Amino acid sequence: MSYNNIVDLLGKESDNLLNHECKTISKDMLHLPGADFIDNVFKDTNRSPQVLRSLQALYGHGRLANTGYVSILPVDQGIEHSAGASFAPNPIYFDPENIIKLAIDGGCNAVASTFGVLASCSRKYAHKIPFVVKLNHNEFLTYPETYSQISFGSVEEAWNLGATAVGATIYFGSDDSNRQIVEIAQAFERAHELGMATILWCYLRNPGFKKDGVDYHTATDLTAQANHLGVTIQADIIKQKLPTNNGGYNAINFGKTHKSVYSQLTTDHPIDLCRYQVANCYMGRNGLINSGGASAGATDLSEAVTTAVINKRAGGHGLISGRKAFQKPVNEGIQLLNAIQDVYLAKEITIS
Repeated sequence: MSYNNIVDLLGKESDNLLNHECKTISKDMLHLPGADFIDNVFKDTNRSPQVLRSLQALYGHGRLANTGYVSILPVDQGIEHSAGASFAPNPIYFDPENIIKLAIDGGCNAVASTFGVLASCSRKYAHKIPFVVKLNHNEFLTYPETYSQISFGSVEEAWNLGATAVGATIYFGSDDSNRQIVEIAQAFERAHELGMATILWCYLRNPGFKKDGVDYHTATDLTAQANHLGVTIQADIIKQKLPTNNGGYNAINFGKTHKSVYSQLTTDHPIDLCRYQVANCYMGRNGLINSGGASAGATDLSEAVTTAVINKRAGGHGLISGRKAFQKPVNEGIQLLNAIQDVYLAKEITIS
């Protein structure tokens, strides 16, 4: 996809997104993505040579290889949203091999999925594309619904099936968050001991985060703090939803914040909101990847490209987009993944 095609997909927002200059947190303060990102940032940390090798394998695969950016296909929705809700739009993905094939044919850096999906084809594919094994899930069959991430397997099991990295979700703000933080911190420690990289889905979950008809689960001040907690337990990469608003602390009237967060460090511009998320990933020392969100049908391609432009210009490391890719015909899914990657390959699109 050419730069002009990207501009066309951005539509009326193209000028606002492509020409915005971030005046909140300067790009000079960030550790920016690049071909030498692992050497520049991780080589002086406590990560072992084995972990560095795993990180390099992740950043060095697919169409975005050695650019400092990543495009990951995540398919854990069979548990998180039910297999029927997730795969009925395209039933071929009930077969796990097709999930892995989509990631390969789509030029992704890695495929992230469940123990069962990746184990079913591990001997055939673990050496062909980096595996990210998701350790825990909200199983979504309990009634009434609960929101509690529980382990579906061990770190050792992920290592045995050939994983390059492990992933996990923490529902920050939930009644169960303390257990999840301790459990995943210990799991990530073990993963690093075995030489695997770590990716954390830093999601918020609390009914109190909705106030006066506004949903603050994607407020930049709250999600950024979740990111900060995630890098504290040594997640190498943070997955977060793109921010849609701000001021969650003040609206809900809890916790602690500072007026400068809203007057100096953020504005209402989407790139500035995302920049604050990046800043809370240790100023970009740990890569921020934003999620692609639910499939909306005809607008999926433009939405995915828009999210990629915001993430890239904010200083993020890429996108992790699932339903927009696999809930449609295979060729369209590949086209969408390639379009996302083209944003990160476009030299005309730079850090704001």
